[in-house]
Amino acid sequence: MGKFVITTRANGEFQFNLKAGNGQTILTSEGYTTKAACSNGIESVKKNAPDDDRYDRLESKSGKPYFNLKAGNGQIIGHSEMYESTSARENGIESVKKNAPDATIDDQTA
Repeated sequence: MGKFVITTRANGEFQFNLKAGNGQTILTSEGYTTKAACSNGIESVKKNAPDDDRYDRLESKSGKPYFNLKAGNGQIIGHSEMYESTSARENGIESVKKNAPDATIDDQTA
């Protein structure tokens, strides 16, 4: 089962990583100024993750595939790592779809 890990960045902002059951990070959030906003971001990921239309499949300038997960309003709520192939990116998306809706929350800032 997946889990969201909430941490604090060096600049004091909160962020979360969605980790798969094997501990690999499969989605990273933006920085949030408050923990409440970070928690809202997690809820948005849980809600939007199952919808394939919410994923933007992209390629970096160096040609590496990655994806962004967007909310219904078009705002980016998380991004993936860079992958070596488009099939690896698709596996990453499927992992987010599978893990996010029922993921637990591990708040490491408390």
